[in-house]
Amino acid sequence: MNRRKFLVSSLATATMGSTFAAALARKASAADPVRVGVLIPMSGPAGLFGPSCQNCANMAANEINAKGGIDGRRVELVFADVGGPPADATQAALKLWKGEKVDAFVGMHDSAVRAALTGLFKGQVPYIYTPVYEGGECSPGTFVLGETPQQQLAPVILWFNKERGASKWYLIGNDYNWPRDTNKAAKEYINRFGGSVVGEEYLPFTVDNFDSSLAKIKDSGANAVLITLVGGASVGFSRAYQSFGLADQAMRLGTLIEENTLLGIGAENSQNLYSSAGYFRNIDTPAAKEFAARYTKAFGADAAVLNALGESCYEGITFLDALATKAKSYDVKKMDRSSLGLTFSSPRGTSTMIDRHVSQDIFLAQADGVDFKVIETFKNVGPGNNCG
Repeated sequence: MNRRKFLVSSLATATMGSTFAAALARKASAADPVRVGVLIPMSGPAGLFGPSCQNCANMAANEINAKGGIDGRRVELVFADVGGPPADATQAALKLWKGEKVDAFVGMHDSAVRAALTGLFKGQVPYIYTPVYEGGECSPGTFVLGETPQQQLAPVILWFNKERGASKWYLIGNDYNWPRDTNKAAKEYINRFGGSVVGEEYLPFTVDNFDSSLAKIKDSGANAVLITLVGGASVGFSRAYQSFGLADQAMRLGTLIEENTLLGIGAENSQNLYSSAGYFRNIDTPAAKEFAARYTKAFGADAAVLNALGESCYEGITFLDALATKAKSYDVKKMDRSSLGLTFSSPRGTSTMIDRHVSQDIFLAQADGVDFKVIETFKNVGPGNNCG
């Protein structure tokens, strides 16, 4: 073989080898699972939400995998407990990101942890934040599915004013950014609709005696109380509230009181108690009923009770599926562009993403024993101006 033929033959062989290697790499890449870091509280004040969050996330992943995965790649969930201080949560997330090489994160946790995580991620990895929160999160690569005060409070406070005569509000919450920022928005709505705020206070997560606060509420003449306490604090407050004889004086509205919290409060302590959220387990729609039936089939009748926070983890995984499928990438910039106007369905109904937040239906429910009965639906409520 002359030199020219040898070079042509060698080049062809090298090209074929390179093409074959690239094909193998693509095949291997397609076979690799999509690793999703799921950050939920399994301990601490919000620990009671953890089991339902874990169940719902696993349920979503199993359903996606049964349909062939995300773009042909199986979904693999890696969980971390972020129920402690923000510093501990960032270390747990860093381990998953750099050590476990996750492709994206789904988080259901408090706002203090979210602020720490956006500082850690700096828009380098997709991060889907699912729970109710105070609004205003605009970090690159962060996609928010949870309800904002504009959604949970603006239509609901007006309804309370017109339908229940609520005019004097007392605001009580735990001492961190979600309750404070939520109540800042609440005060604007209360004043706009002709009411007044007669008291406001913030308590540490460790509080276990509410006598002083209940005496203040009674003396204030409030006929409505907005509760932004978390988990165990919300349970303890509502139990003491009923025994203090305040249920007849002032109705209670919670924006983080879901089915698990209500179960802890107890039927005997739930008089005149209301909750505002984008999901309750007994929403009377085909999608919600089917979801509840699948949940019971998957985990049994004795599983952690379905609720808005647990369901939000299911929604976080399924939203990642919709977004990654549209973007055909886990690159943050491509996902940011693909998220604009993305409409997707969930047990809540149909939602549309606007500025990395979603418009959605909001339900107002009244406690009926240890369950909630939806009494009003506000259709397709926008999230407000969070990134303007």
